[in-house]
Amino acid sequence: MPTYTLPAPLSAELEIRKSRFIAHAIPVADRDAAMTELQRLREQHPSATHVCWALLAGGQSGMSDDGEPSGTAGRPILEVLRHHDLDGVLAAVVRYYGGVKLGAGGLVRAYTDAIASALLDAPRVERIAQVLLGVEVSYADEAKVRRWMDAEAYALVESAYGMLVKMTMRIPANAVDDAKRALIDMTQGRAGFF
Repeated sequence: MPTYTLPAPLSAELEIRKSRFIAHAIPVADRDAAMTELQRLREQHPSATHVCWALLAGGQSGMSDDGEPSGTAGRPILEVLRHHDLDGVLAAVVRYYGGVKLGAGGLVRAYTDAIASALLDAPRVERIAQVLLGVEVSYADEAKVRRWMDAEAYALVESAYGMLVKMTMRIPANAVDDAKRALIDMTQGRAGFF
């Protein structure tokens, strides 16, 4: 069954009984990227009472109630992500406390509604696993390979220069066989893989 992610970050803001709930749904590659985004949100909202979050990213899931009563924020946010079949997404809700206690049920509804409103009518794109492919080519073939990578929108992760040019690229897992064939063809069989 395919999983989906978001093509771009989304946000929405709700006010519930004088508290502001600012929801963010951010596409991320992994847990480390999610923690970087959370840090950025905390820096953007230094006076926020809570920054509650949930993450689904290829088996690297997690959640935090960030000081709210246990189970009233992180889990409801996670359930909304699951309901939308999303992966590779950090969902975070920044709360500014407005002085009126909402109670456990009210908090669950508030966090659920906040993240659901950010995801309302959200465009989704299929999430395809990415892998690294290493290729060794002659200096004469390097420009040709780089043009092909640009045309295919494959990201160059690393390059090293020795007797041959070693390039490591990030490509969709389902494109490896076609990529190897294309590289062998364009280098008249001289490309090597590592």
